[in-house]
Amino acid sequence: MINARAYVFDAYGTLFDVHAAIARHRADAGPDAERFSEIWRSKQLEYTWTLTLAGRYVDFWTLTERALDYAFARVPSVDRTLHPRLLEAYLKLDAFPDARAALPGLKARGVRLAILSNGAPRMLTAAVEAAGIAALLDAVLSVDAVRLYKPRPEVYALVTDAFACKPEEVAFVSSNRWDVMGAAAFGFRPLWVNRAKMPEEYAELPPVQAIADLGGLASLAL
Repeated sequence: MINARAYVFDAYGTLFDVHAAIARHRADAGPDAERFSEIWRSKQLEYTWTLTLAGRYVDFWTLTERALDYAFARVPSVDRTLHPRLLEAYLKLDAFPDARAALPGLKARGVRLAILSNGAPRMLTAAVEAAGIAALLDAVLSVDAVRLYKPRPEVYALVTDAFACKPEEVAFVSSNRWDVMGAAAFGFRPLWVNRAKMPEEYAELPPVQAIADLGGLASLAL
């Protein structure tokens, strides 16, 4: 059981399916659709880390488009005319069904709910509205406010500043193990949503608990 004043969620991969954009156009993308989507996602994240290490900042929407261009270059079998349709689809990614179910259950228990994401503000607004979860959230926080990407501690501090709370009063939920590591280092009580059944890593900064999906999350909240 986790006694927390706030439950804060990563957005992409945790609440929203990052592969939903290519899924909507899988028939047009062809047999390399899944490989294309994996490259798009991995390059998108790589850009956030390398730019932050270099002391530079470019907003997440721009990086998403750059990563898409890279994926097209790596996987030439995918028709480049899909470019605008894939970007449009990324603005309104599908929410995971278990995310839609978990948030109302937590809200009913009286905890505060928020998103903390690498996403640019307009990306997050579009995704939250498309998923119909805006009314459940007390805050939607973007790294754009500090112009740094996760796992920098300044990003996680956006939560404690917004809620005027201590790190240990926050349950942080992410499907990205590196994000869980950053949250643990900051002092949050992180939960790892291991959707992809990935192996454990960052042993010195473990999650409070690993869960397969968000379905049973409300039962963990006191």
